[in-house]
Amino acid sequence: MVISGMQVTTSLFVRADAAAILARLKEFLDSLGIECYIVGGYARDGILERTNHDIDLVVPNNAIHIANQVADAFTAKMVLLDETHQVARVILGQDEEHWYLDFATMRGSIEDDLGERDFTIDAIAVHLGQFESGWNKVDIIDPLDGFTDLREKKIRAVCESVFLDDPVRLLRAFRLAAELDFSIDEQTQDLIQRDSGLITSVSGERIREELGRILETDKAADALCHMDQLGVLDILFPELSVSKGVEQPKEHYWNVFDHSMETVVAVERLLVALSRKGDLLDSLTFSDDLVKHFDERVGGGLTRKALLKLEALLHDVAKPQTKAIHENGKMRFLGHAQQGATIADGILERLRFSNRERKTVTGVIDQHLRPGHLSNASDLPTRRAIYRYFRDTGDVGIDTLFLSLADHLATRGPTLEMSAWLEHVEVTQYMFAKRYEEEKVISPPKLIDGHVLIEKFGIEPGPEVGRLLEAVREAQASGEITTQEEALDFVRKELGNNYAAQR
Repeated sequence: MVISGMQVTTSLFVRADAAAILARLKEFLDSLGIECYIVGGYARDGILERTNHDIDLVVPNNAIHIANQVADAFTAKMVLLDETHQVARVILGQDEEHWYLDFATMRGSIEDDLGERDFTIDAIAVHLGQFESGWNKVDIIDPLDGFTDLREKKIRAVCESVFLDDPVRLLRAFRLAAELDFSIDEQTQDLIQRDSGLITSVSGERIREELGRILETDKAADALCHMDQLGVLDILFPELSVSKGVEQPKEHYWNVFDHSMETVVAVERLLVALSRKGDLLDSLTFSDDLVKHFDERVGGGLTRKALLKLEALLHDVAKPQTKAIHENGKMRFLGHAQQGATIADGILERLRFSNRERKTVTGVIDQHLRPGHLSNASDLPTRRAIYRYFRDTGDVGIDTLFLSLADHLATRGPTLEMSAWLEHVEVTQYMFAKRYEEEKVISPPKLIDGHVLIEKFGIEPGPEVGRLLEAVREAQASGEITTQEEALDFVRKELGNNYAAQR
């Protein structure tokens, strides 16, 4: 690294496939006489030796027209992002990967343009023409000393009006801190507190994008805690803020709000334990299956891992309004799971989460008490109980079981009794075993169908047929019946002594 005045010479990491794209882009733009700079996140991540498939570019003028020309020359797709501010995206397919070239029109000189960005670490540019000398050493344009902030791992606003100019940057500060494991400097924190109310003017789609990226990191719990300290979380989730200070029964170490935050902490701790095969999940033998499950994207959107943290944050959101003290002095929150699912659905709709994401989150919240009922029993769950659990929870059964583990940790906190924890893990392990190893318990093969019932027993089509078929499946899952004849005998008994008369 060489520093001379405002000029910094440093190394820039660029993958070989990205270098090929940029070389071709430089040659094409040179043929048109168009100057171009790499800016923002791609320049930042290159200095940090991180990979990034989003390449931000600025050109002196007519960015949309230039993006169209590039798309035609590269046989790629162009997407208009912002006609007013002249921003367009070119999507390139590279084998199974995609690269996104985002073109924007420069605001004044390159130094002027960098001065209007969000944070100093993003206010760095590299002239595309430097590709001629390779990417190992490049001169970066750094008028706000973002390079120093990169070395010091600091998020610093470029100016006092940064959040007034675009309030979504309030969330982006936390997102960058979580993704890069950086800290937000004190002056920028002061600006966030001052301008936190502006988040209400941001569209749900943009909030979801930033929030989702925070949840995908391993630092989501820290980010949410920091957002709460600076007043952003209350504005983002007013439904959650009313749980602050709401007391819980003596079994709980924290109040409702703090318990919810600690549940996110516990989720992240358990997810780390899965990948490292240790800590509190030493006895769990399905770690690889669970890692794969939580890496799955829900409907092409966020991963189950990210949604699990959102479920943890909101699982008790309805406790304040359902809290009641009974005559015997016991504190109850009857119906909070079901009401919480409804409240959470409203939040996710406001923030423009997809229908599949909303269904996943609300499904877990609605059922989050079920695993606790199973683990509190004196014996391991019966085959029938396991069948009913996975029937009712559907494709969120595993997520709900895992949230229950985190809920357990966040309930007891530092008063955790290891014997009780191990019992909970044992029941959860047993449920996972049935789910992964004994599919016939979860989804037994069909022995009879409605047509058979109608033909053999003369039952009219309707709800009674469905009730009998479900009863057969429960008995089959529990191991009581295994053949079609046994299923028919079971139905005869279910119909009772009036069967002959009905015939």
